Amino acid sequence: MKHLLSLHDWSADEMKECLSLAAKLKKQQQEGIPHHILQGKTLGMIFTKSSTRTRVSFEVGMYQLGGQALFLSANDIQLGRGESIYDTAKVLSRFLDGIMIRTFKQEDVEDLAKYGSIPIINGLTDLLHPCQILADLLTIQEHQGELKGKKLAYVGDGNNVAHSLLYGCAKMGMEVAVATPENYTCDEKVVKEAKEDAAANGGKVLITTDAKEAAKNANVIYTDTWISMGQEDQKAEKVKSFAPYQVNDELFGLAHKDAIFLHCLPAYRGMEVTESVIDGPRSAVFDEAENRLHAQKAVMAMLMG
Repeated sequence: MKHLLSLHDWSADEMKECLSLAAKLKKQQQEGIPHHILQGKTLGMIFTKSSTRTRVSFEVGMYQLGGQALFLSANDIQLGRGESIYDTAKVLSRFLDGIMIRTFKQEDVEDLAKYGSIPIINGLTDLLHPCQILADLLTIQEHQGELKGKKLAYVGDGNNVAHSLLYGCAKMGMEVAVATPENYTCDEKVVKEAKEDAAANGGKVLITTDAKEAAKNANVIYTDTWISMGQEDQKAEKVKSFAPYQVNDELFGLAHKDAIFLHCLPAYRGMEVTESVIDGPRSAVFDEAENRLHAQKAVMAMLMG
């Protein structure tokens, strides 16, 4: 295993190994035990999309692993001025031990892996967000125990988070139910591959337009912002379409009595989720945010160590 481009590319055993290592590294960090697995190594971080959690967690994670991270915005490198992915991948492979990229097109991430000779980590694209979902699975494991057989309900936009949840939950043998408005459904290819992953690992996939059907007896209720970066001009239309998909007390009440609430953040209270849910006693959103650090440290250690 050389890259993290999509969770569909990883086996269930590789994902379990990553989650186990993340839990171990988290415990070591909390106990003050040094774990400089990447001593002397450098991660290049390419950002064409801005970020809070992705940048801070990768940068701090590399420091805690004994290496260093180099922030590269689109304005800092020639990629932003038209240099080819081919040349960029070839050159950076001579300087760095790994690259994390947060960008728009999934194709760019895959081309970096194709032409480079170092591990590539997908920090987010418009299609997928695999690092987020590894953190989510770690959080669910901490709060709910064994992942296999648990039900996660995602309610909202059929976006990159929904796509990676489909892959990740299917690989872990979970039941994943995704409820979206008809005009905002998930990518057909992703759904097809996730159903194949679920069949191979004892999971289930449900795609529906009924938020209540998805939420019923779920162990986890998950949502994301309705207006993703670059979609601000669609706000009025989306708010109208997504109003029935708000995670509120009524919808959350359909879930299992011990269910937790997750949101990858940033969150907009009063839109996709009410304050009573996200700030309530069963919200695990800040555990989830912290776990970006630990899950990504595990990814870097596995790929670059």
